[in-house]
Amino acid sequence: MTTAAGRPTLTVDDSDSTGHGSLTQLLTTGPFPEALRAAIKASRLSLDRIQHRLALRGVTISVATLSYWQSGRRRPERPESLEALRHLESVLGVPQSGLSALLGPPRPRGRRCRPTTMMPIDALWARRERVANLLSKVDTSSDLKLGRISQHDRIEISADGGQKSVWVRQILRAEQDGPDRWALVFETEESDVLPEIVNVRNCHLGRIARDHEANIMVAEMMFERPLTRGETLIMEYQLVFPEGHAPKGNNTFARKFRLPVREYVIEVRFDEANLPSRVQQYTRVQQYSVPAGDETPSRRRNLTLDSGGGVHAVALGFGPGVFGIRWEWPNR
Repeated sequence: MTTAAGRPTLTVDDSDSTGHGSLTQLLTTGPFPEALRAAIKASRLSLDRIQHRLALRGVTISVATLSYWQSGRRRPERPESLEALRHLESVLGVPQSGLSALLGPPRPRGRRCRPTTMMPIDALWARRERVANLLSKVDTSSDLKLGRISQHDRIEISADGGQKSVWVRQILRAEQDGPDRWALVFETEESDVLPEIVNVRNCHLGRIARDHEANIMVAEMMFERPLTRGETLIMEYQLVFPEGHAPKGNNTFARKFRLPVREYVIEVRFDEANLPSRVQQYTRVQQYSVPAGDETPSRRRNLTLDSGGGVHAVALGFGPGVFGIRWEWPNR
């Protein structure tokens, strides 16, 4: 049975050949190979037909790769593979991100890649000693247990060029049983105060450690309960500066990722009374195998303001590294 668009309509209560449960259940709990196998079975498409339909979308992928993905011998990790997976979800009739949300963090590669060599949380910060000191005052044990599925930052810029607020929406997935908090690190410049954390959703504030001299803050965002393996969480909060204390921040906002995120959206909204003359997206990619600070040169791309005075940029399968937006004001 097909839809008007010619894509298969799934019967989501079909069990896969392993007998491990329905497709609906597997799309919620995983693991990825079993969910993919069940989705392919429900689509009633052979791997050759799937490859052909992907080719019609401009996606080149081998039948062997599809076979490896569903067997668990390999999984999509590179940006081009994650893009192919997005099209594969559409071909199979699976909800958007239904399969990619099951991937979790990329697996370490090579004999030397062990948990002890994982990049520390403070590694991407210029004043890492200050950040490390604050992190020592909170519980960061949940960090490696959480997969970064999606994050959306929306920054509001005031008429005087200051950063009024940052709204954050994150989707996290438990890779093990037990994670119960997120460690928030925030650094600002050119402000004599740190922001307040307000409008929290699906979480509440735990311990907060502040370094007022360096304008750095670390906060525990506590979940309502510990997550079980495979469980996802949508968490929201907002960082708001008091009136008259919005920092200029060197006309830049950036997010630091020590672990990869499947999707990152950064949005900057400017006051229409004061629009920048130039806006750029930039990235600095940090490899696990090189010391922090020896990242690859920054890559930049010009962005165009929309009719409402805003810009956005999207990164897929990004990290570790820094992804941000910078802007310039017209010469006065």
